[in-house]
Amino acid sequence: MIQQITAFSPEETAILEQSWRGRQMLAYQQAYGGGYDFCRFFRATDCGGTGWLFLFNATLLICAEGSVPEEEIRTFAEMHLPFRIECPAELLPVLGQIPNYQKLHRATFQLTPSAPSPAFCPDEVNESPRLQNVYEILQEGFPNLLEYSLWLTDVSHRCRHGMSKVLTYKNSSTLTLVYDWKGNVLVGQVATKLAQRGSGYARDFLRWIAGKLAAEGKQAALFALDVRISFYREIGFQEIASEYVLERQDIPKEQQEKGAL
Repeated sequence: MIQQITAFSPEETAILEQSWRGRQMLAYQQAYGGGYDFCRFFRATDCGGTGWLFLFNATLLICAEGSVPEEEIRTFAEMHLPFRIECPAELLPVLGQIPNYQKLHRATFQLTPSAPSPAFCPDEVNESPRLQNVYEILQEGFPNLLEYSLWLTDVSHRCRHGMSKVLTYKNSSTLTLVYDWKGNVLVGQVATKLAQRGSGYARDFLRWIAGKLAAEGKQAALFALDVRISFYREIGFQEIASEYVLERQDIPKEQQEKGAL
């Protein structure tokens, strides 16, 4: 049985805190609660286990503890047809049967501190940039980015509630601290303007933020699809996990309404 919920119990929170995807659910629930149509949480129970589903705009995140009702979760995914599905490996065979989805490999990297190049200038880091400028940078690197008004509403809301933080470097590179859950920081939406690619800005920026977070006693990670894995390896980040995500392949790349977290 799948039922919508508005909060997690202490026992559920303890389970979800053990994974990056689970922490993402908890962080969004803390920021949004359970009263928005575009941000909904569900509990799936049966087979002696429990699953948790988080539907945010066009992304579906799934966590599970024990055996969960796979066919019911598949029916749920078929009803909503999200652009991206992130789930435990044991659910991939059944969810991968849904038409028009492709399986993409993704690695999780731990941000290992190392010194930026001598050219790096910390004074050029802006920790409170104009979000319109950030969006313009992201547009050049993320063809599946949410339409501006949706993106702005979400990011500004999360920043106001202290869950997220957006930074830029030389107004050319950007990254987002998606959440900080008890010292576990997920970094995302790393991008550089096309004109500045190859400048080393993003490498230095990432090495700097890795060192900053480590100095604060925090552990940081980011996700990377295959096309970006070599880049993070070159920086010196450590690959700590490997998984697959599902993405729809029946939506033209130029459409902007699909989006992702």
